[in-house]
Formats: sequence, C-alpha cells, structure tokens
Amino acid sequence: MVTFSYDSVSLPQANTIISTAASLAATAVLVGTIATEYVPSQLQTFFTTRLEKLTHALSSQLTLVVDEFNGLTPNHMFEASNVYLGAKLPPSTRRIKANKSVKDNHVSFSIDVAEEIKDRFEGVDLCWVLKSGSKGGASYEGGSRKKKGNETGLEKTEMRFFELKFHKKYKDLVLSRYLRHILTEAKNIKQSKKEIKLHTVDYNGTDYWSCINMDHPATMDKIAMEPQVKSDLIEDLERFISRREYYRRVGKAWKRGYLLYGPPGTGKSSLVAAMANYLKFDVYDLDLREVMCNSDLRRLLIGTASKSILVIEDIDCSADLQNRDDGENGAKAVTLSALLNFIDGLWSTCGDERIIVFTTNHKDRLDPALLRPGRMDVHIHMSYCTFSGFKLLAANYLQIQDHPLFKVIEEYFDKVQVTPAEVAGELMKSNDLVAALEGLISFLKARSGENVRQ
Repeated sequence: MVTFSYDSVSLPQANTIISTAASLAATAVLVGTIATEYVPSQLQTFFTTRLEKLTHALSSQLTLVVDEFNGLTPNHMFEASNVYLGAKLPPSTRRIKANKSVKDNHVSFSIDVAEEIKDRFEGVDLCWVLKSGSKGGASYEGGSRKKKGNETGLEKTEMRFFELKFHKKYKDLVLSRYLRHILTEAKNIKQSKKEIKLHTVDYNGTDYWSCINMDHPATMDKIAMEPQVKSDLIEDLERFISRREYYRRVGKAWKRGYLLYGPPGTGKSSLVAAMANYLKFDVYDLDLREVMCNSDLRRLLIGTASKSILVIEDIDCSADLQNRDDGENGAKAVTLSALLNFIDGLWSTCGDERIIVFTTNHKDRLDPALLRPGRMDVHIHMSYCTFSGFKLLAANYLQIQDHPLFKVIEEYFDKVQVTPAEVAGELMKSNDLVAALEGLISFLKARSGENVRQ
C-alpha cells in the first residue's frame, strides 16, 4: 500500500501563489512594453518572422486556404465547401447563418465566421474554420466582399476564406481525394434540395425566359403506363445521366431526345413532369408558335441551362415545319432546318446533360427528318389505359390494391378504349369507394355502347 503525506508548513499559501502570478504577469507586460517602445520595428519584425518560421518548421500541421474568390471569379471550391459544411453542423455550433431566396421554398444553412467544424475522412481528422480578412484595392460588387474605409481614405475589401487544417502526412489524400469528395457531396446536396423551375418564353425579359417553381406532384411510380415501358424509360434515363465520360469519348453532345406520341389524355405532359421530378431537372416549355424567327429560336435554346428538359409539345401543329424551303417569309418564321440544327447540329453542343422531349398526337404527320436517332432517340407510345394502369390509378386515387368490382372493370378494359385522364376523372367524382368504382363501371358501359341501368 502506497501512502502520501504532506507537510502543511512547506506548502505555499494561496495568497503567495496569487502574488507570484501577479508579479510574473506584470513583468511580462513590462518586458513587452519595453520591447515595443525601444526595440526597432524592423528588428521586431525580424524576430517575429523567424519565430513563425521556426514554429511552422516544427509543426506537423498543414493549413489549406480556400478563398471565396479567384480574382473577380467566384471560387467553386469555396461554394462547395460552404454547402458541404452546412450539412454537417454539430450541436456545439454557436452561430449559424440561414439563407433563403425569394423563389426557393427551402432554407439553407452555413457556418459563420470563426466557427470551427470537425470532419473525418478515411480515418483522417480535419478541422475547418471560416475566417474573414481585408485586402486593399478595388472591391467587387457581389458575393460577401464589402467595402470598408480606413484611416488613409483607401478602400479595403473584406474577403472570406476557409482554413482547412490537418496533419501534413495526409497532404496527398486531402488534395487528391478529400477535395473531390467535397465537390461530389456538395453537388448531391444541392441537387437533393433543388427547386425545380418551369421556364416559359418571355420576350419582355432580358434572356427571353421567365420561370416559376414547378410543384407538379407527378412521380414515375404514379404514372399510369405499362410497367415494362416505364421500367425501360427509367433505365434509359439512369444510363443517360451516368454517361458523361462516354459521350465525351465518342464525341457526341450529352443530350437525349424522346418522342411521346399518342391520343390526348394519355399522360404525356404528366410524364414530362414525372421525368423532371425524377431527375431534378428544370423544364423549359417551348411553344414554337410564340417564336418569331430562327434567330430568336437560337437565342432561346442557348438560354436553356444544363440539367434541363426542353419540351416542345404538339410539334405536329405548333408550327409549319413540313416545308424546308424558307420561301418569302423564311426570315420571319421558324424553319425545320433551324430546329434540326439545334437538335443535332453545332448548336446542340451549347450545354450538357440536356433532354429534349417532343410530344404529338399524330406521329404520322411528322417529317421523317425529325424521327431518326440522334434527334428523337426513344419513341414512347402513350397508349390508352389498360387494366394494370387502372390498378395503379386506383391505388393512387382510392388507396386500394384490390376489390371485388375489379373483375367487372377488367372485362370492360378488354373491349373499350379510355384514356388514363378519363379513368382518373371518374375515380375523383366520389369520396365513397364503392360509388367511385360503380361510377367508373357505368362510364365503361356507356363507352362500350351498353345501356346504363338507372
């Protein structure tokens, strides 16, 4: 057994300790004052610089600086880091910044200056700090760079930057993999929170497009179409968005063309909305009848962003594109050649990861030049509602998977042609489950030519 004993007489008293500490502090202040007043500033700078260099040489820590701007250009790495760290805010964070634009529904969060965020990547500990400093010179009217006056009358610019600190032996890992990880994660975070926009032609604006939030509720699982056709479409979309390097390797523009054809009410517009929601792509709705000439068409198409769906509905009747000869009014009308040049000509390279969707009720009326692969790569027939489509609509509208009346309804679907829109309209007429199904049966009987019982 080990015991410890202390002689109370030999222990310093509390007041002695306090007195000694005060004396040391006063001495340090005095030395600092003397050094400041009597040691030349050049000599002070020399010793300070030497001390910093010695400290850095002995330190195992490496600091990576990420400026908010590269000259006058925003630094994408800073933006990605801000988004990435905003999604990793720990409970201990003391100050959080909230941001929301007028056209967005969600609120985004980011860290404030001097806040410290810890991260861990592949077993490596990393520390982020957002800092702010001033830099002399002309300021940039944007971002977070603000003018600040000083005593000399010169303007200074406030600059934000991140400091990323880690052990220097992990330098290669951070530079080669961690920064790329941040860029990828930030892209995924922004994409998941993206508000899908619906753009329409607006000649009164500066770029010919105006937009609103597209809150269409259509999703791929709610679209009433043949399961195999839907599965093939989803597979094609997934393959398209994953083939960036493939399109570059084969020398083709990263775009995909779809033709949706079928009678009215078969869900062509709803399918476009479902595709946009599935991919998180903006939608540009282009009515060729509103376009005045070929030059306006080029300006509109160039104004569409990457990761978007350009929709040209009812292309068979939206403009007289059958005649390729411009004729007398060629300069004042949209021609087929101008449209084809954008679809697969030089103008098609103005943007990446874009989808073009054409819709028509009459495929046979389209010029064969529009239908070939490279322009309309995938043709999807939006057919009349089948019994499997009805079951999906019943699950969506009535929240049922089966019912005894389904057998009667299935018999009528084998001999009548009705659109999904017509079926949905009947199911919405009553809140009562049985009444809604019986109403649909009456509608199907009438469509088939039978007498409806009163």
